[in-house]
Amino acid sequence: MAFAVAVTAVLSVSVPVAAEAQERGNAQAEQSQALRNRGGANRTLPPVGRYVSESGEAFTLDRSGQRPLLRFDRRDETWVLRASAAPRGDIIYRNDAGQQILRMTPGGGVTVYTSRAPGGSPASLSGTGEPLALPSLGPAQLFQLMTRRSAMLSQTMGRLIEINVDTDEEAEGLTVEALILSTDAVLRIARSPTGRSSLSQLRRIAIVQGSTASASYARGELRIVVAPVQGVAGRPSSARVIRALLPQDPTPGR
Repeated sequence: MAFAVAVTAVLSVSVPVAAEAQERGNAQAEQSQALRNRGGANRTLPPVGRYVSESGEAFTLDRSGQRPLLRFDRRDETWVLRASAAPRGDIIYRNDAGQQILRMTPGGGVTVYTSRAPGGSPASLSGTGEPLALPSLGPAQLFQLMTRRSAMLSQTMGRLIEINVDTDEEAEGLTVEALILSTDAVLRIARSPTGRSSLSQLRRIAIVQGSTASASYARGELRIVVAPVQGVAGRPSSARVIRALLPQDPTPGR
């Protein structure tokens, strides 16, 4: 069904769940859980905590689920992190583009890495936080969001930018996040004097459902795949979207 602002919303049947993807996701979740349980001091930190860094950035770290989640204050995006072991018993948390976001010591020390502090800024716990969850919208609100986002992009780019969504109810939360973070990424690049030229062919953003989250850009279409089978990790981050649009860009802003 086409809308007046060239936004299309389609409800499709569920895609088959890939057994291999499920097993891989379970293995990753078990590894993350094991890493989160390393070190007695780390276990004393609240499952959901609010932190403030010396560089002035505040964020919520939610380690209550299978995958650690992080959201900076006054930001829409929730970062899904992957834990890996580091020297001296530290744990490094990276996003899906491989960028280091946090480093945590066995003693509970936390360092956050951002565009403002690429070398890392120590962060201290300021209190407990609210669990981070995927947004939930009904069809009418999703349509309104698509309409607003299409209008924002079209105005910024000076031409019509379509937004097409082809997912089912199972992927609703992932779809909303993918829509917000992908359009934010495009807007960020469009406002950059050095990056805007990479969007000269952009005409459409398509969000579809599949077995593995991904972001790709070809023939004027930014294609985002969301994958409910991967849980909260089932949509690419803004860093991966920017990397798809700017393959040579090493440090997307956070």
